[in-house]
Amino acid sequence: MLDQEAILTALRTVKDPELNVNIVDLGLVYTVQTKEDVIDVEMTLTSPACPAGPEILRNAVTAIELLEGVTKANVKLVMSPPWSPDRMSDDARDTLGIF
Repeated sequence: MLDQEAILTALRTVKDPELNVNIVDLGLVYTVQTKEDVIDVEMTLTSPACPAGPEILRNAVTAIELLEGVTKANVKLVMSPPWSPDRMSDDARDTLGIF
């Protein structure tokens, strides 16, 4: 069974193409649950109308399914609670120049 840190590491390879920051540091990933070889993720986008949304979701599924021992990744888009810049890591803030 995969631990949550391995899954988050895989998700850190997925970047928002408009911001060039990974989705974990942006605070877009809300929950990660493991059920044997199936991973369920709930995540959001910086905006409900984010044009890169479909690409980000596809890339998240692919990143997880590349992990050894994973047969299926279910990435669910949620809009509640709404994303806020307060969810970003310090590294993301530094990259985007938000102090």
